[in-house]
Amino acid sequence: MSLKGRTAVVTGAGSGLGRACAVQLARDGAAVAVWDLNAEGAGETVRTIEAEGGRAVAYVGDAADRAAIEQTLARIRADLGPVLVLVNNAGITGFKPFLEITPEELERIYRINLMGPFFLTQAVIPDMLAAGWGRIVNISSSSAQTGAVGMAHYSSSKGGIIALTKTLAQEFAARGITVNNIPPGFIDTPMTRASPIDVDEIAAISPMKRAGQPEDIAAACSFLASEAAGYITGQTFGVNGGRVIY
Repeated sequence: MSLKGRTAVVTGAGSGLGRACAVQLARDGAAVAVWDLNAEGAGETVRTIEAEGGRAVAYVGDAADRAAIEQTLARIRADLGPVLVLVNNAGITGFKPFLEITPEELERIYRINLMGPFFLTQAVIPDMLAAGWGRIVNISSSSAQTGAVGMAHYSSSKGGIIALTKTLAQEFAARGITVNNIPPGFIDTPMTRASPIDVDEIAAISPMKRAGQPEDIAAACSFLASEAAGYITGQTFGVNGGRVIY
């Protein structure tokens, strides 16, 4: 699934799902902008890509801040060219009873998980419109599909991502741009391991009896970013080991 000659941006690419997606898109031929707040993690992702013969550049900045978005995109365009593939992966999680969630906590999780992808997509789409081709892959969450006790702020922010995906897909379908979202199930990442969820225990009662791996998400991302997925848009492309089936 060649992306040769195209530039891809992956946010939150310094570890976990973002790193796996960045590495896979580089294998597919894209020049990858590895965007993360963690300079060390972003650098490690770039080194992994370069060790395989791919092309990548690390960019450190807040992908949920409008000014930082414009500044970082200007650097990416100067270094790698117009952005034709965007993976909105950066995000944070949260676990707290609904009645205890503060306005500050709600605002922070919405700013990073929903407003950041909204503003970044706004800033990137003109490149895609000019090219008459674009691929946007949003990382949502299976918690947005099922609901999740103690995660009202997180699951609702990711539900907004699913709604945003559907809306943008309709608005830009005739312009050569596809917009889809992947809601991961229980994926074994550093963020998941740092949460109060027992990944192994929950995976053991799932249909596949195992946790997913970041590479499982990266494979779906690779497909949705490819020419082969040109007639797929507005879809929630579940990669969850059978946790959510409908």
